[in-house]
Amino acid sequence: MRIAVTTENGEIYQHFGSTPEFSVYTVENGKLLSREIISTNGTGHEALIDVLAEIGADVIICGGIGGGARNGIMNAGIKLYPGAFGKADDAAAAFVSGHLEYNPDTLCHHHNEGEGHTCAHHCH
Repeated sequence: MRIAVTTENGEIYQHFGSTPEFSVYTVENGKLLSREIISTNGTGHEALIDVLAEIGADVIICGGIGGGARNGIMNAGIKLYPGAFGKADDAAAAFVSGHLEYNPDTLCHHHNEGEGHTCAHHCH
């Protein structure tokens, strides 16, 4: 299994569509085996979903996410765990142990707000 987490400076990034990188964890027999950081090069929602598919992500853990990205992820067959906060490493470990805290109803409604917007303040 491969778990991807939207990440910036080791923390779960709070807006899927502008995440600077993914932390990608390989899990085998219920244990985290490895982590690699994959830069997104500033790509948007659709390109990020393509990146997830290319790296073979089974799961994406993120903060906020819009409806279009949600649908794209589901259509790609990737399980979505939005509304998570904290360190990416901790989230991956919590997911593997079955204790990930997330909010399945998290949804962003504020696209096109421009520079300086922080999803953590607007997503619910």
